[in-house]
Amino acid sequence: MKRRLLNHISTFCLATVVLLSGCSSDPLSPGIEFMPDMYRSIAVKPYEASGLFKDSISSLIPVSGTITQGNIPNAELSINAMPYAYPDSPEGYEAAGLNLKNPLAFSQAHLDKGKDLYTKFCVHCHGDAGAGDGSLVKNGKFPSPGSYASKVGLTEGKMFHSMTYGKGLMGQHASQLNKQERWQLVFYVQSLIGSNQPVAAPADSTKKTK
Repeated sequence: MKRRLLNHISTFCLATVVLLSGCSSDPLSPGIEFMPDMYRSIAVKPYEASGLFKDSISSLIPVSGTITQGNIPNAELSINAMPYAYPDSPEGYEAAGLNLKNPLAFSQAHLDKGKDLYTKFCVHCHGDAGAGDGSLVKNGKFPSPGSYASKVGLTEGKMFHSMTYGKGLMGQHASQLNKQERWQLVFYVQSLIGSNQPVAAPADSTKKTK
């Protein structure tokens, strides 16, 4: 009997709330909010102290083993998640040239991928052989970026830095190519320059085949 009475009271209260929520002269009014804390969550500003967690930190550190979106657990691909330490400045360019080295182990696969990227992103200005005679230059759209052969002191670090931030008339490519792709592109540009880059080990011709 008591349970039935409580059910009737609950139903009556709910119906009253529903009716009152629609009784407003303002057509844009949302009415009475039965549980406002469910509608209006507390906004937390990034890096601001918060009472939601015991340590008061609002921007939590990802759990151990977290991988950034688009990456897979691979030692080489993990370079995409690493921050770039060199600033977009002449000093940063020179520092990258002195200290930044390609973290990828040279392979024919990386070189082939670099060539593919070069034909998609670079050949229209730099030309097939890196002579600075791409189609846009020949059509008079842009001045020649110059031949790679004439760029003395163009280290792998400077190449990567230029791809990241852009240099001269060349825009930045960090939004189009991830770090691994930029390093693969460096391998191919080095092949056009004739740099002393690592080369794939040739097949052993001394072995006899049966």
